[in-house]
Amino acid sequence: MNQSEIPVLDALEPGPLAHAAASLPSLGPFDELRGLPSQGGQWPAVLDQLRGSPMAPSWHEFFQYLGPYGCEELDRRAARLARQLRENGVTYNVYADEANLQRPWPLDLFPLLITSSDWQAIEAGVLQRVQVLETVMRDTYGERRLLKDGLLPAALVQGHPDYLRAMHGVPVVGGTHLHIVAFDLARGPKGYWWVVSQRTQAPSGLGYLLENRSAVSTQFADAFEGMNVRRLAATYRSFIEGIKAACPAGENAHIALLTPGPYNETYFEHSYLARYLGLTLVEGGDLTVRGRRLYLKTLHGLRPVHGLIKRVDDAFLDPLEMRPESRLGVPGLLEAVRAGNLLVANAPGAGFLESSALLGFLPALARRLLGEELKLPALHTWWCGEPAAMREVLPELGRCVIKPTYPWSTSRGTFNAGVGPLMAPEMLASWADAIQRVPEEHTVQAYMSPAQIPTWGMRGGRTGIVPRAAMLRVFALSDGAGSWQVLPGGMTRLVSESAGLATMAMGGSSADTWVLGDEPLQEDTDFDHSTLAAFTPADTELVQRERLVTSRAAENLFWLGRYTERAENATCLARIVLQSLHGEEEPSIGHLMWIGQLAESAGLVPDDCPSPLDDRVEFERQLIGALGDTEDTPSVGYTLRNLRQAGSALRERLSPEHWNFIKQAEDNFLREARRLRDDGGQGADALQQLAAVSRALSAITGAQHDRMWRDDGWRLLSAGRQIERLTYLSEALSRGFYTNAVHDAAGFGVVLDLFDSTISFHARYQRSRAIAALIEHVVLNFENPRSLGWVVQTLNGRLARLHEREPGPLEDLSQRLQPPGADQLTRLCQSDHIGDFVHLQALLQQFMKAGAQLSTDISLRHFTHTGEVRRSTGV
Repeated sequence: MNQSEIPVLDALEPGPLAHAAASLPSLGPFDELRGLPSQGGQWPAVLDQLRGSPMAPSWHEFFQYLGPYGCEELDRRAARLARQLRENGVTYNVYADEANLQRPWPLDLFPLLITSSDWQAIEAGVLQRVQVLETVMRDTYGERRLLKDGLLPAALVQGHPDYLRAMHGVPVVGGTHLHIVAFDLARGPKGYWWVVSQRTQAPSGLGYLLENRSAVSTQFADAFEGMNVRRLAATYRSFIEGIKAACPAGENAHIALLTPGPYNETYFEHSYLARYLGLTLVEGGDLTVRGRRLYLKTLHGLRPVHGLIKRVDDAFLDPLEMRPESRLGVPGLLEAVRAGNLLVANAPGAGFLESSALLGFLPALARRLLGEELKLPALHTWWCGEPAAMREVLPELGRCVIKPTYPWSTSRGTFNAGVGPLMAPEMLASWADAIQRVPEEHTVQAYMSPAQIPTWGMRGGRTGIVPRAAMLRVFALSDGAGSWQVLPGGMTRLVSESAGLATMAMGGSSADTWVLGDEPLQEDTDFDHSTLAAFTPADTELVQRERLVTSRAAENLFWLGRYTERAENATCLARIVLQSLHGEEEPSIGHLMWIGQLAESAGLVPDDCPSPLDDRVEFERQLIGALGDTEDTPSVGYTLRNLRQAGSALRERLSPEHWNFIKQAEDNFLREARRLRDDGGQGADALQQLAAVSRALSAITGAQHDRMWRDDGWRLLSAGRQIERLTYLSEALSRGFYTNAVHDAAGFGVVLDLFDSTISFHARYQRSRAIAALIEHVVLNFENPRSLGWVVQTLNGRLARLHEREPGPLEDLSQRLQPPGADQLTRLCQSDHIGDFVHLQALLQQFMKAGAQLSTDISLRHFTHTGEVRRSTGV
């Protein structure tokens, strides 16, 4: 597109609003499918009809690649797309919807197609704008010439809550303030692109657009290859290389991504980006400042952090200098920045650039700073803090969008934007009153209907091609000092039909963005053999580098292991108890006492539930009713919920399959358990659901053992499982001997079921019920992975490896507990005159006590890093 044809708009130039509105064509929204202003009417919903209608060349080519199968094939592709997003666990958290906090990420089947010529215009305009913003940022925290010369109102800069006086005069590491800048663009009726807003503090979308690309390109692989779609990987690679090169440690710099945590609305993309870019995902509590340097708390001490890509707003970064109540940041972080020891992307203090009011001042700033007119215009914008601008826009609010001057601020007025064309007259009058009361907190922007793109959705009771208004978010990423690349693609956001805004929280959705190339690109396929180099000492250090495990991740891994084991134990025990109540053999008094104690101890029944000795029917009813309880009774559903919460804090460490196993195990079981409770289901129905969740937990166990890196974090996960198994099985066996239930046929079988050893025991001893054989098999046998001896031996091995690199004076916790030897069998089988197995009970009590103490000591050493705290908080 010829840039000379684009009208340059400047909200500060003389001219009434009516003139500005007239400069925007009064045509309908741009029709992406046809490549021209909308002429009204409906698109053909059926693909065969669509192929025969006039289309833009790019869309005509795209639909040619779909083959002859028509809409049925598109329905199948849409179903595959939804399934892929669901299985990958792609979510967006919506705080306003507590009942459905984690929503599946909404993604349309069709991408937005951008031609090479259109992209060249966007790219040139974005690069120019980011250069202006970087210069404004440098001047604002430096000489302040723009403020002194009146080109920027002080109220929009120094009066902005996100302006940080603590950063004035601070030279940023690497010389670049803005490393990631996002621009929201809309295509006007004549096909030109207009800037609507800009994001400079902690822009979101870089992770979601990668997932969008992966999901959509898979559904249209032929079109993706045939249309020469520009790839994204090289730009991300240049971004990380540029960040490392700018850090004090150079290419060996340790870069972390700072996230608010699992409950942030875009946490999925934080973990996705960390995994994709090879960054350490950290929360504020994982970091500490010592000697004006930033360090990461790991299992084996502090490790330096040289660069921080933040997804936390500036106000929460440092509670010592900003919001003191913040638990998301790091005390002393700004001091590390001022000392030149830490690169932060983006530099703290960039939030004031996000004010919509600033858009109206950028054309004049571009002429002053670059001697150029802006190549990519913004929609007309008026800051109501200027009396003349307020008087001009008040009569025209019905044709504008009303935005907060200080978005997301808690100290200045903020609100959801209001779309004038969607408002009733009384609502517009209310907005006018609010503007006149606090004019400086309101910014008004000309409204323009965004372009409509083809989407796949419901139309007339059936699926078909439906037009939806869309906006495009593009990203400029720094690749060196004073240099940026525009990511060749972006995140297309579909406008919410109810709110009239492109916001996910209000019902919007997304689409992939394909930038089409004129010919296939070769840079990712050509290999330059001259880049090969000999092995160097630096390479030796590199290949020996271990994955760092933060204390927070370590604690969540430890509890992930414990909750996995606990869920397996609860599921197994619930099944055993239900089967015992209706077994072939009438349970003895000791047997009923035993299973009642086990169910109560494991939390399978409420505290006031009667014993099966007193009321077997009511006991069974309450056990079945509590299976899906996630609030009061720590039964199967409760444990699965905790397992999911632990896993959600470890998304960057878990494979998509592993996470999907965890999520589906909870979702499926809770759905069926609640249906079972509401329908008054019987024991047979409950056993069926317990069998299903048992299979799901087997998949989770397999993922933990076969698909996770064997680092210290995994050793803690395994140790957590073994501690849980040791204490649970020791208590169950102890109670079995105490109640004498183990001596009857049913009780003997329950012991084997609890230890998951029925098959192996009968293979060795046939139908023997010898106590000596039982003790040897479930206590002393080191070939049985469920025996207590094997558990202790494995636990000791995990702890020994975990502690082998720690300083000498620290105790090796693996020495706390020694596995029993085979020579102890005779002693453990000895019974006194009243039938008590004293030595066996003493050993079991030792195991239970040692397991509980090990859990506490592991927490103190690796998670809390203090001897004063006497408990672990878990997840």
